[in-house]
Amino acid sequence: MSTDQITWSTWQEFRSAQQEAVLAAGTAAHIPVTIRYIDRGEAKLGTVLLMHGIPTWGYLYHAVIPPLVQAGYRVLAPDFLGHGWSDRRDRFDRSFQDQARMILALLSSLGLERVDVVGHDTGGAVALILAIEHPAVVNRLVITNAVCYDRFDDDMLDFGHPLRWKPRPVAELVAALEESLAAGLSNQSQLTAEFRAGIIAPWASEEGKLSLLRNAAALNANQTMALVDRHGTITARTLILWGMDDPWQRLEDGRQLASEIPGAIFQPLEQASHWVQQDAPERFTQALLDFFAG
Repeated sequence: MSTDQITWSTWQEFRSAQQEAVLAAGTAAHIPVTIRYIDRGEAKLGTVLLMHGIPTWGYLYHAVIPPLVQAGYRVLAPDFLGHGWSDRRDRFDRSFQDQARMILALLSSLGLERVDVVGHDTGGAVALILAIEHPAVVNRLVITNAVCYDRFDDDMLDFGHPLRWKPRPVAELVAALEESLAAGLSNQSQLTAEFRAGIIAPWASEEGKLSLLRNAAALNANQTMALVDRHGTITARTLILWGMDDPWQRLEDGRQLASEIPGAIFQPLEQASHWVQQDAPERFTQALLDFFAG
């Protein structure tokens, strides 16, 4: 972990700041797997685990991490299995349950028993698994624009058809991802060249394309629907933080989830869409800080 001044002017600098952990066979997968992650700050107020979704990686939180560290938190932002710069070999599953196992193994390797958990998109599904099935690990819970029922983006599901996508050039995948990034932002000025390049970088090769197809193929509403009748068992103090303009993970899902988790707070983020960490980074971060301080 590092307490030096954090300045990431490019996604390459963010990637260079990532650390690496090798998780033993039988923990996250049947083979040893390598996980890349950001680990910054001192845990004066606790440790915050930031989990991304598909098709992003830890870089999604690049504007959120520095102020959390400055406020006194240790911050972990891992790349999921098959995502970003973590292990992308075509030799393991990437299901929500497998990602949860990876997170537990990573936390164990770092000697962390209890963290504040923030989950976005499919990372929200993983966060719900942790809160329901491993409650001792989750101190406070934040779910933001998450996959939590059976509303999955058709574009991402389409990527999960390898016979359709494997023969197509990387450039076509990149073009589709660029459309998705634009569709998930209310403030188009936030679709900077650096953000676009950073999110797409892991997928802009044949290896990356195949890994994204495998990630998309792992999307399965059975895994989220299997949690629904257990939302009421969540004991962690919970915030449902929702970008209101999201075209994929709709407002009604966030409100329903908040109604099903005991004592959950629903907080809307107006004029923000799916990629809330990029669309409204200051408001997103302040909402986290206010919730953690409450």
